[in-house]
Amino acid sequence: MKFFETSKQYSFKKSTYITLRWIGIVGQFVAVNFVYLILNFEFNFIFSNLIIFLGILSNFYLIYVYKKTQLSDRSAFIFLFIDIIQLSSLLYLTGGIVNPFTIFLLIPSVFSSSNLSFKTNSLLVGLTAILIIILTFYSTDLPAPLSDHFHVSPYYYFSIPIALIIALLFLNYFAMTFGSQSRLRKDALSKMEEIMAQEHELLSLGGQAAAAAHSLGTPLSTIKIITQDLAKQLKDKKEFEKDIELLNSQVVRCNEILKRLSLNPVEEDDFIDKDITVREYLSEIILSFKEISKKNFIFNFDQDSNPRKITKSIEIVYGLRNFIGNANKFSRDKIFINLKSDSEMTEITIEDDGAGYPRDILPKIGEPYLNPSNKEKNSKTGLGLGLFIGKTLLEKNFASLNFRNSKTRGGAEVIINWRNLDLFNI
Repeated sequence: MKFFETSKQYSFKKSTYITLRWIGIVGQFVAVNFVYLILNFEFNFIFSNLIIFLGILSNFYLIYVYKKTQLSDRSAFIFLFIDIIQLSSLLYLTGGIVNPFTIFLLIPSVFSSSNLSFKTNSLLVGLTAILIIILTFYSTDLPAPLSDHFHVSPYYYFSIPIALIIALLFLNYFAMTFGSQSRLRKDALSKMEEIMAQEHELLSLGGQAAAAAHSLGTPLSTIKIITQDLAKQLKDKKEFEKDIELLNSQVVRCNEILKRLSLNPVEEDDFIDKDITVREYLSEIILSFKEISKKNFIFNFDQDSNPRKITKSIEIVYGLRNFIGNANKFSRDKIFINLKSDSEMTEITIEDDGAGYPRDILPKIGEPYLNPSNKEKNSKTGLGLGLFIGKTLLEKNFASLNFRNSKTRGGAEVIINWRNLDLFNI
């Protein structure tokens, strides 16, 4: 297992990093030269500027030599390592741990924690902590005349590196936690976009198959008639008999293939490509599950439910299918779907008689990649990606969702609400 095997998953934009480095380099140059030339403080001015110049060279290398637009995990580690060493060298020449600019040592590792892998970040945190300890015991004095007046007790002196290391660990922990959650959501959203792209592609292919069946029907019929004519004319010529039979069988086969190709896509297109009421949406979705499931779907609705039609929406269909599919998957025998609609609101409730949501993940439902603490339940509940996708798609279409365990059925319950003003103007 290679250390930098996660390079493809972790990276950050080179141009952003170069800009941040320029800000740091310019700040170092201004601080060093202002203190030496304006305030007339005494320290190793030449070496300090040389260290800053090395930082400038590394930035030019990034601009003109490193051609990639994204810094990989490995490359980012190398350049952040250089940044930490460069800043530590400047601090070594200007007072070490008591230099107030020591706080800037925390920036490279914190910056990397939300973008790079855990192992890379751990190395950078470890390196920073080691350099803080080294600067505590080994460094030149503060620039004169500051060094003449700066005297503190050992308690205060050694509290500085301790505070810095605690802050380093604390900031990195939170940055890594939030960065990890952000990457999970980004990954889940990418999967959702991929699924929706596949849905659109399937619909497109379905339409093409239906069009092909319709367009090829006439020429194939013509070929079949000509084949039958040839069979009659050449019935006494045995050398052509097998060829004509083969040609006729292939025409029949082409018709069957086109029929199979066009059958399902035409149904799907009819379902998607028309404006229908919410009740009809649910009826169609339930019917599609009844064809493949032996479980009981119980659909209740108000007889006077809103008759208005909503604009076709693959996102709404896919979102509702996700939740009804989940109920079908985790129920024991029955799925209950209730529709209530009046002049103001439309509410859909989806319940099942299964085991319900695990208590420890109930507050987190709608987040991707959920893992119940109970391993047995974990194997049965999945990762929560379907719930995340369904919730995201419906919320994108102005729905509000509430997840809980049903008090009457015992299983999972999803309540989906729309303001009619939003639903009928999608």
